[in-house]
Amino acid sequence: MTRNRKTEKRPRHASTAERDAEVRIIGGTFRGRRLNYHGDPVVRPMKHRTREAIFNLIGTGCAGRHAIDLFAGTGALGLEAISRGSPSATFIERHVPTARIVTENIRILAVADRTALLVTSAFVWGKRDLPALAAATTLPWLVFCSPPYAFYSERQTEMLDLIGQICQFAPADSIVVVEAEQPFDFELIENVRPRRCPADNWDVRHYPPAVVGVWHCV
Repeated sequence: MTRNRKTEKRPRHASTAERDAEVRIIGGTFRGRRLNYHGDPVVRPMKHRTREAIFNLIGTGCAGRHAIDLFAGTGALGLEAISRGSPSATFIERHVPTARIVTENIRILAVADRTALLVTSAFVWGKRDLPALAAATTLPWLVFCSPPYAFYSERQTEMLDLIGQICQFAPADSIVVVEAEQPFDFELIENVRPRRCPADNWDVRHYPPAVVGVWHCV
């Protein structure tokens, strides 16, 4: 009997590992569709359970909002938003091989007519293009900021400034989602843009090793 119990456990462990290695759309029109991910550690896709929790927090917030996927990686966050009702999305990814993955995933879901991919640094985009986007936009935004965790220490000033700029320029009724590694302190953002995004306006949730903040712009 003991051997049988051990044998039964192996498939469960295998399927959990399999799920962690795969990237799939969780909900909406494209639910269950598999996205390309070549296993490059540079990409670090958000864990399945964290992405699912974020979209549970957002609820119906994708509908009517233009998705902006910073540090896009596989593009899973922006594509998930489109699956759940976002009419359009912009993906920003500096790493050229990774940007090709985003292009492949846009093609897989046949949403090229609703998406734009910018192969540039999110930090450069924030300084150069964000004000113009805010001036031209007709929709509120749904912004996902899920950078390499190391950026919060190695490029902290740039990260805080980027998040602060997004909060400053985001149209009314926008939603901003920031993923960092515990124990990131969202009060640091308050020090950058105190009038628009005080710390108590962030709904902060912990999904170890990640911490996620969701901010609603009024």
